[in-house]
Amino acid sequence: MAGRIPRHFIDDLIARTDIVDLIDSRVKLKKKGGGYRARCPFHNGNNDSSFSVNEKQQFYHCFNCGASGNVLTFVMEYEGLEFVDAIETLANQLGIEVLREEVTHTGGQVTPYVDRKDMYLLMGDITKYYQQQLSQHKNSEKVINYLKGRGLSGETVKHFKIGYAPEGWDSVCKRFSNTPEIEKQLLEVGMIKRRESGGCYDFFNDRLMFPIIDRRGRVVGFGGRVFDNQEPKYLNSPETPLFHKGKELYGLYQVKQAHKNINQILVVEGYMDVVALGQYGIDYAVASLGTATTPDHIHTLFRHTSEIVCCFDGDKAGRSAAWRALENALPYIQDGRTLSFMFLAEGEDPDSFIQKEGKENFESLIGQALPLSDFLFQQLLAQVDMSSSDSKSKLAQLAIPLINQLNESTFRQMMEERLTKLLGIELEGLKKLLPKKEDSNKKNKKSKTTPMRLAISLLLQHPNIAYGLPDFPEFQEMQLPGLTLLNSLLELCRVSPNITTGQLLEHWREKPQGKQLNQLAVWQNDVEEDKYEDVFLDILENFLNLHLNNKIEFLKQKDRSSETLTSKEKRQLTMLLMEQKPEQKQN
Repeated sequence: MAGRIPRHFIDDLIARTDIVDLIDSRVKLKKKGGGYRARCPFHNGNNDSSFSVNEKQQFYHCFNCGASGNVLTFVMEYEGLEFVDAIETLANQLGIEVLREEVTHTGGQVTPYVDRKDMYLLMGDITKYYQQQLSQHKNSEKVINYLKGRGLSGETVKHFKIGYAPEGWDSVCKRFSNTPEIEKQLLEVGMIKRRESGGCYDFFNDRLMFPIIDRRGRVVGFGGRVFDNQEPKYLNSPETPLFHKGKELYGLYQVKQAHKNINQILVVEGYMDVVALGQYGIDYAVASLGTATTPDHIHTLFRHTSEIVCCFDGDKAGRSAAWRALENALPYIQDGRTLSFMFLAEGEDPDSFIQKEGKENFESLIGQALPLSDFLFQQLLAQVDMSSSDSKSKLAQLAIPLINQLNESTFRQMMEERLTKLLGIELEGLKKLLPKKEDSNKKNKKSKTTPMRLAISLLLQHPNIAYGLPDFPEFQEMQLPGLTLLNSLLELCRVSPNITTGQLLEHWREKPQGKQLNQLAVWQNDVEEDKYEDVFLDILENFLNLHLNNKIEFLKQKDRSSETLTSKEKRQLTMLLMEQKPEQKQN
């Protein structure tokens, strides 16, 4: 891919960024023992020391929610950034430019990298252009009258950077497509499309434009609304390298700007709802972008607040949308987090309601929102006739898979108790019906019995033990589960005296083994501090001895068969037997 960030640059960036300083600037750390502790910023637990930061390993881990990683992972999760954006954030803090590679394609032609920062700048310029057109275009009077008719003030329009995409099909093309490089960027960010007959045309035309701003304040896409009854009423930017509809939330940036600590976030369905609510002082509303509320949306929202209220129309479609939001939210619910649902009368939306009834009445409805538990059982009971035991069985079939998605918590216990009362059974009886989840402690105990996992965990937690070790060509010949991964880790550690856990793990980001390595990096392997090097070297020696014994056994077996050993194989067997320790010799 053109413009790839070199691995050595990422390694150097992680090495130059101290994880304690970085996290402490965002979450106050306290020195405790050999490390640092804090309340975890990724869940709303009450434990002030569940979040551990290891300065030596340059790695963090929460013992409650399991969040873990290096400086890049922390910036991505805490700031809600993509991988490349997190790299740019760290590089900016260090005052260095992000290094980019140029990729040579077949034929020797070099494709220059088009910096994504240029795309963000371009989207910002288009936003300003649309804002200018709102007051300068020949259709300005029509657009401004429409906004006034919707009850919006100039201050509100300016706050949300609302603009106007001119009628016609080439205003953005003509205004911005000055070079082939910029035209390519316009295509990549979805602002223009290519005609089959040649040339390009604008994606948006004669629409009121709502810039979609990411959590760093950059325009990543647009929502465009028509002024009449044409369809589609709203048109969103297509999926692009900058814009992913299932991850972005309209208005979240403005909410973050308005509140240092966000007590509550209201999720509504439309751009105009967010804007109208903002004008009336409800400056904590966001909107999903024409999609259901996705798991990514829920995850993002709970990173910023502990209380989410979803506002939907009271019709069948609205309740279906609310149910999808509930299903997507269940894995993210834990003690200290709440999700509730409010429904407006059919034909009403937040925009129309607040303009007729005002802020006080609207917030009164928010206060009456249905808690998740009430909405869940309300919906399930509507499908069941509770007068018969068979129907109660159906309720259990519907409810158990949903409850099982909840994390172990007081809230889950309350949900289980509520279901038992409805079913008329004891809690112990319900537990027999619930699918059994394997206890994490049992998983760890199983892992401890595996020498390979123990070796990998020791190497991850103490990478310096492999510095200066020789290559083990024998490992290339062995078919032992996990040995390829161990050998790859060894290759990195044996030549890097100061490599940290955080740097090691970065090499496996987004790879299948990454999750397992993160778990092993914090695994309590019960090896004493002054013994870990001896234990690690003993395991390696056992692997080498296993290889030696297997080769000897192979040659002996061949000699016993009708096949005759060659003179070279006889010499090899003699040398291998000499290498074998007395206690390993077999009869």
